[in-house]
Amino acid sequence: MNKKLLAFLIFLALGAYLIYGNFFKNALPAVPVYTPNKVAEQAKDLPKKEVAAPPPLKAKKEAPTAEIILTADGVFFRANQERKKADLPDLAPNSKLTASALAKIRDMFKNQYFAHESPAGKGVGDLAETEGYDFILIGENLALGNFEGDNALVDAWMASPGHRANILGSRYKEIGIAVGRGMFPAEGGSAFGGEIRETWLAVQHFGLPLSTCLKPDENLKTGIESFEAQIKKLGVTASALKAELESEKPQNRNEYEAYNTKVEEYNALAQQMNSLIDQVKSIIPVYNQQIKTFNQCAGIN
Repeated sequence: MNKKLLAFLIFLALGAYLIYGNFFKNALPAVPVYTPNKVAEQAKDLPKKEVAAPPPLKAKKEAPTAEIILTADGVFFRANQERKKADLPDLAPNSKLTASALAKIRDMFKNQYFAHESPAGKGVGDLAETEGYDFILIGENLALGNFEGDNALVDAWMASPGHRANILGSRYKEIGIAVGRGMFPAEGGSAFGGEIRETWLAVQHFGLPLSTCLKPDENLKTGIESFEAQIKKLGVTASALKAELESEKPQNRNEYEAYNTKVEEYNALAQQMNSLIDQVKSIIPVYNQQIKTFNQCAGIN
């Protein structure tokens, strides 16, 4: 082989090597640059509605039915007297709570039960909401028996820790009261047998209305949930794509091109997720501060 031909072949081999090497150098797996960030703070939920309902109270000492007169006004006055003694502000009368208390009295007489939950499964929160009373905290005191009067009834509640806690509840702002006399099973009897006697029922409904405190912006909460749903959906796709990239070992030009296309797709997903995460990161602290302010107003720790 002459020297010119040999030199030409070496030149071709070197050129091919350089072209081949340069291609694969450029076609090396692209490292995923973008990593989906994590949301630093979770959005807090609005507290659940609270209900305070101590065990119903029955009179220990009873007067003759004919001598007893219980009045909602008298019970209201005495309850606020007790609050004054404790340096607490008066509870304001509320017509919706009064209606829910009256509905409770009627339901207990009609269905012959003495409990916070009716046979239909309805409690004080359900009764209040039926009357259109939206609340943060609600309480119910129940009493059964022929108390000697309004003072004796409130004194009996005050002697019971749970009922006393409701009457002196510092978070309550409003109250509704109902008293009524009717036929009710005697101790040990039932609506379906045994002695039925005439007796009194009394109900107090205490409330801290939702309107007392500035409610967090529901649009912010909706926006956070929407962003998080999008991030989660993109995250599923990105995780699957990343798993593919980690399992692949490209060997030729076509495989490298397909691999790098997936890398670009993954990075685009990561960028999109990070953009959404940045947006939700700016919203969550604002919403959580609103929750904190609401909790402070409502007396929630």
